[in-house]
Amino acid sequence: MKKGAFGMALACAVVISGVADAEERQVTFSIKNHHLDNNDSFSRDGRFLCYDSREVLGPGIENSQSIEKVEIATGRETLLYAPEASVTGEQAAPGVGAVSYCPVGDRVVFIHGPDLKEVPARGYYAKPNRCGMEVEADGSGRGRWLDARDVARERPTVPGAHRGGTHRHEFTASGNRIGFTYDDWLLPDYGRTIGYMDPHPDAPAGAACYFAILVPVVPAGSSKPGEIEYAAGDSWVGADGRLRAFIGTVRAEDGVQYEDSLFVAEIPPDTDITTADSGDATRYPKPPRGVTVRRLTHGPAAGIVRGSLDGSRIAYFAPDTEGRQQVFIIASDGSDQDANPAKRPIQVTHFPEGAGSGLRWHPSGNTVFCIAGNGVAATCVRPGPEFGQTVFLTPQDTGTQRFALTISPDGTQLAFNKAVPTFDARGNRATAYNGHDFVQIFVLDFTDADSDGVADS
Repeated sequence: MKKGAFGMALACAVVISGVADAEERQVTFSIKNHHLDNNDSFSRDGRFLCYDSREVLGPGIENSQSIEKVEIATGRETLLYAPEASVTGEQAAPGVGAVSYCPVGDRVVFIHGPDLKEVPARGYYAKPNRCGMEVEADGSGRGRWLDARDVARERPTVPGAHRGGTHRHEFTASGNRIGFTYDDWLLPDYGRTIGYMDPHPDAPAGAACYFAILVPVVPAGSSKPGEIEYAAGDSWVGADGRLRAFIGTVRAEDGVQYEDSLFVAEIPPDTDITTADSGDATRYPKPPRGVTVRRLTHGPAAGIVRGSLDGSRIAYFAPDTEGRQQVFIIASDGSDQDANPAKRPIQVTHFPEGAGSGLRWHPSGNTVFCIAGNGVAATCVRPGPEFGQTVFLTPQDTGTQRFALTISPDGTQLAFNKAVPTFDARGNRATAYNGHDFVQIFVLDFTDADSDGVADS
């Protein structure tokens, strides 16, 4: 960030973590893709970023050949995991990607499709044909399966197993459980939904965790007004894994139309995950006893929602009065129908062309970040006269898309992806299988910060 922008930030009192002289800088340069995928990509100490190498040899995660990390200070890349054998192309396996760091240990979690030896019986990579794997982040390749997949039709699904595929695995900030999206293989007549897994002694054989969905299943096209047919865009609210916010597609009150709204699944502290029903070939899975789902908005909501670290607020995208997508926040125990105005949604941003993607909270809860006009923006959400004031941390409309914004645990770094010209050792421009430039990682370092996430003056 230039000095003038820093002065503007101070004038607006935008409470971001040390905006002074922050400049985006390229961290990776090797001739491969380095996808961050909107996950928790920073290591707990902020020294490393994890990524996958999808779309070098073919489309999608199914053609990703590796899970890796890069040391931010040096650009040194380390291979964390690669399958022993793979096949690429339109039909590919196993496919590894969408990696996140654990916030309390030196390990990562990611999608793993079917091993090549399983393909004859299980099929190629597909959304309902994948599991979560966890490996050590030291380059040793040591790992374990987090969840078990069981698609037997002749008997009930093994308790604690799933019948399809998990995706976008996200640890809680305390590391006690993992949330995910889920697609069913045995009964695919309902849409994507969300769930969580707990480390558990009764986990299925070969898995470390017990699986459960969070939202009761409603088959597509059969819902009553207010019932959820599809759930996604989910993230934890708070550090302990009691609240998971998401976007739910529900039948409108007219019984015909559909609408996307913000919801929260509540997991009481005494929830016994083993009370979940894994279902069978004719019976849908069910959440554990005591889990409830609460609707927060009855108007449109979109994107990957994000909860503040203290669990008090949720940020999400929704249209403003002119139909432009903006950032809104709402109390996690609130509703757009609450009698208390403080519990209702409030618009945070007012971008002339609308907000784009990459919604993130600063860990202090004072600032939200997003990408708008192809620039990284920081907006004050601390109550007071500066609420809603925004400053851009990068140039806008540069022609090269920024995406997959992520923030370090201490709030001193932002990272994102850009596809830029990349050159081999001979100086020749190298591209992916489709002729596109390789996706590289860029970082913004904030060096002048106090412990509250407020820019120092």
